[in-house]
Amino acid sequence: MMLQVAEELDSYRVDFERIERDSGDGRPQWINQIRTAAFGRFVELGFPTTRLEEWKYTNVAPIAKTPFRRAGQAWGMLPVEPLEPFTLEEVACAQLVFVNGHYSSDLSSLEKLPEGIVVSSLATVLACNPASVEAHLAQYASYHDQAFVALNTAFMEDGAFVSIPKDTIVEAPIHLLFVSSARFRSVDDESGFATVSYPRNLIVVGSHSQARIVESYVGLRNEVYCTNAVTEIVGGENAMIDYYKVQRESEEAFHVATVQAQLGRDSTFSSYAIDLGGALVRNNLDVALEGEGAECTLNGLYMVTGRQHVDNHTRIDHVQPHCNSRQLYKGILDGKSRGVFNGKIVVHKAAQKTDAKQVNKNLLLSEDAVIDSKPQLEIFNNDVKCTHGTTIGQHDQEAMFYLRSRGVDRGAAESLLTYAFASELLSRITIKPVRSRLEALLLTRLGNGSTPEERS
Repeated sequence: MMLQVAEELDSYRVDFERIERDSGDGRPQWINQIRTAAFGRFVELGFPTTRLEEWKYTNVAPIAKTPFRRAGQAWGMLPVEPLEPFTLEEVACAQLVFVNGHYSSDLSSLEKLPEGIVVSSLATVLACNPASVEAHLAQYASYHDQAFVALNTAFMEDGAFVSIPKDTIVEAPIHLLFVSSARFRSVDDESGFATVSYPRNLIVVGSHSQARIVESYVGLRNEVYCTNAVTEIVGGENAMIDYYKVQRESEEAFHVATVQAQLGRDSTFSSYAIDLGGALVRNNLDVALEGEGAECTLNGLYMVTGRQHVDNHTRIDHVQPHCNSRQLYKGILDGKSRGVFNGKIVVHKAAQKTDAKQVNKNLLLSEDAVIDSKPQLEIFNNDVKCTHGTTIGQHDQEAMFYLRSRGVDRGAAESLLTYAFASELLSRITIKPVRSRLEALLLTRLGNGSTPEERS
């Protein structure tokens, strides 16, 4: 067993030795120390197994057994045309594009960036001004007990750094676009190996400031690759942050992402997580309400088919008094797909007057689709209002009968009801191009005319 585990880690050891050799001397010492400690911790932890409660329903053996190699700088120029369906240049004040986890200045646009705001590649910041990120980078997403965070931290090299100074309102969204394609791998990459990228993002929004961030992950072709992403978000006092994460990876890809948000006094964090792609997807979203009066709203929609597997784990820590949280996640599952929702609300001892509500709703379009839903409450204070619940079912038969009785055929009736189920969440998206494209994707999927069996 130990030999098998060692073999699974071999490709990561080779990559870590290479990245240490190539760039170790050029990095600040504190970065070297963090990365070395993180890789050591990853080796100790190994990949999680289904014996762990947090991974009970998600088997990452396909990731562990694939000898992934770190994606290098893209050697070829990625054409603009394939990216057009994913860009937000018409509304974004800044758009950073990363190919296989590495920043592409040719594809990015910063022309409309307001004065005083920093939107940059993390690699550039670490090379030119590492002190500007030292207080926050790798301080919130813990690598001590999360293997994939440890692996990302060990290999953190590039990603996005967004810094909004205090008393600043950014009207237009900032778009972070991560594109994966085996076609544009580095010349140094060994043939025959699937690639893995490690985007590392740090978003800091100052006191009394507002910002909207869109983080998109897309695959241009159906290829096997892995994305292991970590995003740390810091909200100062009375900050307002809208955070969108849209995942449209290749249908053969693996996607593991961790988002850790730390909120100060009276700050507001709204999250919109959309999952459409990927063969095996795991999302960890943790929010710490560290300041009194902080609020968060977590919205999520996952729509999967075939043999896709999507696992959403959320955790909201009510640390201080008078904090509110709302959570609504919806799943639409077809074919032989599987969804997992595990949402935990933790009310700490000092967090009196907490108001928290959590709901997970799932619509099964096929008899072979499976959902494991586990909402949880851990409450260590008596002066709170907390509720949670989950629903799993198929289309409402009364609504179906109503539509059929008015001449709507079964297929169209099912599509209408499915669209209505999803539209509650899509209507909350305030960035019009994002909402419009997701609505169009939903309608395309619902109108393809195939049966669940044909899509499995």
